Amino acid sequence: MDEQRGHVYVPLAAPVPYAYGGDRGGANLFANALVAVDVRTGEYVWHFQTIHHDLWDHDPPAPPVLFDVPSDGGTVAALGVTTKSGYLYILDRDTGEPLYGVEERAVAQSDVPSEETFPTQPIPVNPPALARVSYEPADLVTAEDTSPEHATACTELVERAGEIYNAGPFTPWAYRPVGTSGTSGRTTLLFPGLVGGPNWGGASFDPNSGYVFVFSQDVGALGWMEEAEPGSLLPYRRSGPRPSSFDVQIGDARWPCQKPPWGRLTAVDGATGDIVWQRPLGTTDGLPSDRQNTGRPGRAAAIVTASGLLFIAATDDSRFRALEATTGRELWVTRLDRRGNANPMTYQGSDGDQYVALAATDQVVVYRLP
Repeated sequence: MDEQRGHVYVPLAAPVPYAYGGDRGGANLFANALVAVDVRTGEYVWHFQTIHHDLWDHDPPAPPVLFDVPSDGGTVAALGVTTKSGYLYILDRDTGEPLYGVEERAVAQSDVPSEETFPTQPIPVNPPALARVSYEPADLVTAEDTSPEHATACTELVERAGEIYNAGPFTPWAYRPVGTSGTSGRTTLLFPGLVGGPNWGGASFDPNSGYVFVFSQDVGALGWMEEAEPGSLLPYRRSGPRPSSFDVQIGDARWPCQKPPWGRLTAVDGATGDIVWQRPLGTTDGLPSDRQNTGRPGRAAAIVTASGLLFIAATDDSRFRALEATTGRELWVTRLDRRGNANPMTYQGSDGDQYVALAATDQVVVYRLP
């Protein structure tokens, strides 16, 4: 909420079911949109749609972060909203207009009968995508990237999937007619996968540096569309292999099958939309020490303190980290008993000291800052 303007900014979800939209032609107004509402009257102020006719459940999963950016001797009230599609949209809080450009770019169209996908999607000019949004065969992981065991398992996964289809951002689900076998039909490999990109952690902002921070993961999803069972409400349904994620089990963890990084933290200059720094975040323990800095998947995000510290425990390697906000340099790391799955919080205790706390699966873990 913007108290000064009396606006509340509401991120609205994808249509349900998401994968087939033949019964909901057009852009699907207000779905996958950020809507500004006057909190005093309930009246609509503006909206910005991040996806037209969503087929991927890539809604904006978190509230936007509000901040001001310098402009011609003054300031512009801005916000940054993340989506599971891998993009950060930086908008004017008064109008909903993009500050650094958004282009309606042509995207691949669905071949599912009666489906009419939208011909374009709104893609930011700046910043660029903060997560992987495409895939080519050369992106498949090799033994030199990680390990022979991992590369072999991923090659076998691709062979079982049939013809891998990816046409860049917003690739539609491939259609498999009745009678198509598992290895002869096309299989869409979607990046980001169904859980994103950025997820429920959203973005954070540091007023000292003017940077916006976003954590994103890179785990693809495999799937296709096929005819639904007789009597179903919709004629087509999404299907796919089980599990449907583009990763394999190695030891006690799942490793994505494209070349690393698999999770990263990005700092974006709120005044320009430029990426200031980006680094893999997360350690793959089963690899040799010189290959462990792969980044790891996660759904939460970071907080930033007035002293220029970033705290984050989102990654599935069960680490809790403190980083330098201006550079991304890791200053401190500790291993948790459980995976952190929410943004940390910080507060001043009754003793006058500063604390940082987080929910780590079924535990609440608290640290005191020196």
